[in-house]
Amino acid sequence: MPGHDIIVIGASAGGVEALIQLVADLPPNLPAAIFVVVHFPAWGKSVLPQLLNREGFLHADHAKNNEKIELGRIYVAPPDYHLLMKRGYIRLVQGAKEKGTRPAVDPLFRTAARAYKRRVVGVVLSGTLDDGTAGLIDLKRQGGVAVVQDLTDAFFSGMPKNAIEHTEVDFILPLSSIAPVLVRLAHEPVEEETASTFETDIDVVEVDGAALRELRKHGTFSGFTCPDCGGNLFQLNKSGLLQYICRMGHAYSVETLVAGQSPAQESVLWAAIRSLQKRVELMYKMAKYSRERNQILSAQRYEAKAKQAEQRSDFIRQWLDPR
Repeated sequence: MPGHDIIVIGASAGGVEALIQLVADLPPNLPAAIFVVVHFPAWGKSVLPQLLNREGFLHADHAKNNEKIELGRIYVAPPDYHLLMKRGYIRLVQGAKEKGTRPAVDPLFRTAARAYKRRVVGVVLSGTLDDGTAGLIDLKRQGGVAVVQDLTDAFFSGMPKNAIEHTEVDFILPLSSIAPVLVRLAHEPVEEETASTFETDIDVVEVDGAALRELRKHGTFSGFTCPDCGGNLFQLNKSGLLQYICRMGHAYSVETLVAGQSPAQESVLWAAIRSLQKRVELMYKMAKYSRERNQILSAQRYEAKAKQAEQRSDFIRQWLDPR
């Protein structure tokens, strides 16, 4: 009978340091496979496996598509790829971003829960916002175990805090206490359940139209637009956790939707400033042209419009930088 031999870990800001310490505390004979998602920019080069190999006993490497799962290994999501789990092997996909990021923690957690149910342990470490919370909800529904880093112990408490608020967490622990619990759980026999409560083995980040359509049946139009593609967002309620998803599969929580809208709003406002500055230049040129022809009233009218545009531009600048 297997133990809790599938360990999925999610982290963001401050998570690399936490993950290195956690892996360093694990023994070389751990009878489990570990899967890691740390938020990382798509254009960056990840050296996380090298860092983990330098500090820990278990071999770490970037996961490869269709790679067979082996115990005693650490599989790290490479930049710009979602790390998904199938029964016995790994899938890497460049599907729609979730919570504004790829890789995201939620797809790993929910596909692990789908494939291995009670055998899965989900671990949420330091990070901002709430990626991993929805995945932990799926994991707990399937009988898995939820472990969250103590808020006072994490560099950034956003991810742990949201997980604790929305999920029935089994263990809330300081980082130094997580490894012993994982070792104990890995050796604890688990009675497997073969029947799946999920309707499909295809995940939404695998760009499956049928899965997206089925998911949208349970949602309602939110009136909001997707920060990634501009499409309509559907609102879903999963165990009290509001989520939003568009037709392309981009998914958000309330917090990540707000965070995702901010850059788009800022971009629009800077564009408005540029447009107003061009209007100021044009109005002053027209005023100069009118004065050269002794068209005083026209010149005054253009100068008034230029000053009005300057005031509007200054107002937007103050809103963007309210120091």
